[in-house]
Amino acid sequence: MAHLADYIPSLLTLCVIGVGLAFFHWVLIRRNTHLTSDQRLPRQLIMLLLTFVSVIAFVLSLPLSEAIQNQILALIGILLSGVIAFSSTTIVSNVMAGLVLRFNKPFRLGDFVRVNGFSGRVAEMGLLETEIQTETRELIAFANTILINSPVTVVRSSGAIVSVELSLGYEIHHSKVEQHLLQAGTEAGLEEPFVQVISLGDFSVTYRIAGLLTDVKSMISARSKLHKAVLDCLHNANIEIVSPTFVNSRPQPDDRVMIPVRQRIVQVNEPDAPRPEDILFDKAEEAEAIQRDKMTVEAELAAIQEQLSVADSEQKDALKARRDELKAQLAELATPVKEEAEQIESAPGIIKSPDAE
Repeated sequence: MAHLADYIPSLLTLCVIGVGLAFFHWVLIRRNTHLTSDQRLPRQLIMLLLTFVSVIAFVLSLPLSEAIQNQILALIGILLSGVIAFSSTTIVSNVMAGLVLRFNKPFRLGDFVRVNGFSGRVAEMGLLETEIQTETRELIAFANTILINSPVTVVRSSGAIVSVELSLGYEIHHSKVEQHLLQAGTEAGLEEPFVQVISLGDFSVTYRIAGLLTDVKSMISARSKLHKAVLDCLHNANIEIVSPTFVNSRPQPDDRVMIPVRQRIVQVNEPDAPRPEDILFDKAEEAEAIQRDKMTVEAELAAIQEQLSVADSEQKDALKARRDELKAQLAELATPVKEEAEQIESAPGIIKSPDAE
């Protein structure tokens, strides 16, 4: 049995490792409370790697035979392999899927996405799950493994196609229909509107009016505006939107059309009235706004850090004061998200996907 004095180098190594890990934890994480979760993630991975290396260094410092040291290292390798094998299920698999999403960044906070038949805006991105706020203002939590293993449709921030389909009778020439549908697309605020003939049915022709919407945040309002514009343009052109089957079966004169009496258009919504998206996607809007504010503050912090290296003593004091203010702002920006997440967890409006539990 080795003498007690033989363990003194190992104890010193353990002390050095403990002090070193505490120091790196303070430098990388503890003193940077203003960092976002995405910015803390690489630092946390570095700490995990340092801890793993420290364990190996401590084992090698023990006054044991080489065979025993190899057995201990083999045991550590087996435990690590078990953790990796366990990643195919439950928590660890979701964490790894969350890491993949953070590095690949297929979507960002505030983006419109569609997955597994649900569509909405990304309101929260965590290591275990991602929350999507739907058009009915519900929050659906998807396990990150679902987002990795399922096709995810993301609406590009540069623009999205908004469209409406409707069926009209064969007695109306398609060129006339196309003319008024293009007018509806223009009045709805769509760029480069176009009309397609989708299908020729037994009793009707199916048309599709579509156009590019550059302000994707107003997608819900844009769809409604397009529907209204189609109604107005077709009705004003004496084109009735009604099932041809019904037209053929109704006991009315042939020259009778079901078109509302033209009335003076009244502006229902005030210019400053809130958009439906502001209510439906309130959390997604807030998350995107906070993320945008964080990026602005972080850019200013980086600029101040560069200025500190060339500033004189008086300027340094002012820059350091401003730096402290910005760090406090970042801490405040991170606080509401955490508090709201805790409130939403207990709220009845949130729906979890089965794999998220």
